[in-house]
Amino acid sequence: MSRRWLNSAVIEGWQKALVLAPHTDDGELGCGGTMARLVEGGCEVRYVAFSIATRSLPPGFEPDTLAREVREATGELGIPESQLTVHDFDVRTFPERRQDILELLVALWEEWKPDVVFQPSHHDVHQDHQTIAQEGLRAFKRTTIFGYEVPWNNFDFSYGAYIALEQRHVERKIAALSRYASQQHRRYADPEYIWNLARVHGVNVNREYAECFQVYRIVA
Repeated sequence: MSRRWLNSAVIEGWQKALVLAPHTDDGELGCGGTMARLVEGGCEVRYVAFSIATRSLPPGFEPDTLAREVREATGELGIPESQLTVHDFDVRTFPERRQDILELLVALWEEWKPDVVFQPSHHDVHQDHQTIAQEGLRAFKRTTIFGYEVPWNNFDFSYGAYIALEQRHVERKIAALSRYASQQHRRYADPEYIWNLARVHGVNVNREYAECFQVYRIVA
């Protein structure tokens, strides 16, 4: 690593990247620009969402809305539907399903063995996010693991690595998030917020745009 940003040689060495999203849209929010950059560079990116959060949908939306929206969103990032897995764990119950989730993750490691895993930070206060972070570290302890930032859920966060982005990567992230019509009422869905966060992280490492990550393990 050069300073705290990951140089191109590091990123180009990743052939298989796995993104763990407790709920649909968490992955796009935490590392949507990074996914766009990786796909553009020829990396195979898999996206696994664990809940379509049916109980959290606003009135008027069909129960399977988020299952459809995540397909459209990941498509905007260049991830084919064959690389998308969507589970239907009930929102806010992940701690009770911890062993089931771990077994799914272990099976994924044994089947695919990703070079890098992006998952929530261990400092994320949402109980579902915490469960994915904890079980992800157990299942993928033999490979590189980064924790992505969800600022409104992180009371503490170690800014250990930055992935620089070009404008087109941020544009793809915003296009992906715009596919979540059911989530547009949330303040963090505002494109200006996404741009500003990418700018702030870019300035921190003398780049135009970036996403930041907590480093849990680097295996090279």
